[in-house]
Amino acid sequence: MLTSALAECRRAFWSVGLVSCVTNLLMFAGPIYMLQVYDRVIPGRSIPTLVGLTAILIAAFAFQGFLDALRNRLVIRIGRLLDERLAGPVHGAVLLLARQNRPPGESSQPLRDLDMIRVFLSGPGPAAIFDMPWIVVFVTVCFLIHPIVGLAAIVSALLLIGLTVLTELNGREAQRETLRETAGRQSLIEAARQNAAMVKALGMTPALRERWLRVNRRYLDAMQRSSDTIGGFGSASRTMRLLVQSLVLGLGAYLVIQGEMTAGAVIACSIMIGRALAPVESAIGSWAGFTQARQAVSRLKRLFAAVQAPGEATQLPAPVASLQVEALVVAAPGAMGALLQQIAFGLKAGDALGIIGPSAAGKSSLARVLVGAWPAARGAVRLDGALIDHWDPVALARHVGYLPQDVSLFDGTVAENIARMAVDPDPAAVVAAAKAAGAHEMVLRLPGGYDTVIGEGGVTLSGGQRQRVALAQALYGDPFLVVLDEPNANLDRDGEAALAEAILGVKARGGIVVAIAHRPNAVGVCDYVLYLGQGTQLAFGPRDEVLRKIIAATSAGANDGRRVERRSEVA
Repeated sequence: MLTSALAECRRAFWSVGLVSCVTNLLMFAGPIYMLQVYDRVIPGRSIPTLVGLTAILIAAFAFQGFLDALRNRLVIRIGRLLDERLAGPVHGAVLLLARQNRPPGESSQPLRDLDMIRVFLSGPGPAAIFDMPWIVVFVTVCFLIHPIVGLAAIVSALLLIGLTVLTELNGREAQRETLRETAGRQSLIEAARQNAAMVKALGMTPALRERWLRVNRRYLDAMQRSSDTIGGFGSASRTMRLLVQSLVLGLGAYLVIQGEMTAGAVIACSIMIGRALAPVESAIGSWAGFTQARQAVSRLKRLFAAVQAPGEATQLPAPVASLQVEALVVAAPGAMGALLQQIAFGLKAGDALGIIGPSAAGKSSLARVLVGAWPAARGAVRLDGALIDHWDPVALARHVGYLPQDVSLFDGTVAENIARMAVDPDPAAVVAAAKAAGAHEMVLRLPGGYDTVIGEGGVTLSGGQRQRVALAQALYGDPFLVVLDEPNANLDRDGEAALAEAILGVKARGGIVVAIAHRPNAVGVCDYVLYLGQGTQLAFGPRDEVLRKIIAATSAGANDGRRVERRSEVA
């Protein structure tokens, strides 16, 4: 994926190379003009020759300026081409890392990597790379004019190339450290931004500010070390280039006095040596961007290799019959230990399952596996006999509705959020989903109705309103499997009644509902109950039968506790 995109850009860079070739050839216009003026025009006192040469010089420089602008436009468009080819895969990689519970700074790193590569490709760095081979040409011309001047040019070029190597050796680790500190800095500020209300309410602002200042100081230290290294070598290269140009004039003056060169040749050699050394100076100045882009390419290659894009899956028929869970083991992505083991149950069309259990029993983790957000560590989840892993993810999502425990809405209208942020949502399907969730009347009472902009995370809505909009989102398109994680967490009595009606509606149309709750009384409309605890499945069966077992076990535990208490009192 990344390799093919870079190969496509590489082909596009051939045009940049061709333009650079013509541009560098036109660079000889200045030295030739100086050579002719000092060696022909001035001794011959020929005004027509001077006018003709000046006209040719102006035309050459105008054409060179046009080609230079064209080259800049080309590299900018090549950077955009790469971005457009990789924007989709990078977006998927960001979401994948977020699902793996990576810190915000780390999960957004692929996007920053793509930006680094695009910025480098669109900057002066590639032009300097294409100009590098012309060092040999300019130095060779100087050598042909006079060997001593050519030797001075060779020594100067080697010294500047040595500075480039030193820049690489000394700046590599500083660049890596800067990137690490950038990610940590981003993670901390993003976490504070997402929890701004809690931070203020709990008086955490001073503590977080102090943490932020510490992280920011480390970031600034790393940035300073990197900039000092690259800036120092860049200053040295500029100083050396200017010094070499001046020394060549002095050397040329000596050779003129000795009768071995002409004055025009001295000026021409000075210009050509300056031009020969300019790409090295430009390369050193762009070295930070080059290093960052190279490291970004390496990271993206590793990421894309680890996350191979799935091939086109065979289109399966829409599920209409059953959900089967077989010997399922649930683990967080990237984690070694299992959260749940040996989960097994089956449901058929029209069934509703309530999953209950204490906090940290693994209920939400099981929900993520059921909807395909997390892979199964072992075992299987099947819809109509087909493993959900065999489904194309986008096709599967059309048959699945999911209401997570932490409701998160997007900055957009109510209709766009219900329609799962579809670019061109179906208004009839949006209204139908809202009615199925019992949220239609609530939405109509909003200032803009379905066109109300709710802000990032649904900030303009109350907790109950967000919950009901998210429920409508889960029901959008009449999915076959609907998984609701703590759907009544923020609901009032009317909201709970609407939730019960929504579950009954899914059952009535032949869908399957899985509702997760802490309390047994929250699964009153479910046909079956799954009880989780201690990392395993403690009970599964018809609702009333399982609830009786739980109540009996709870009562027995309470009686045992009272007996122990009485014995200790007697003792």
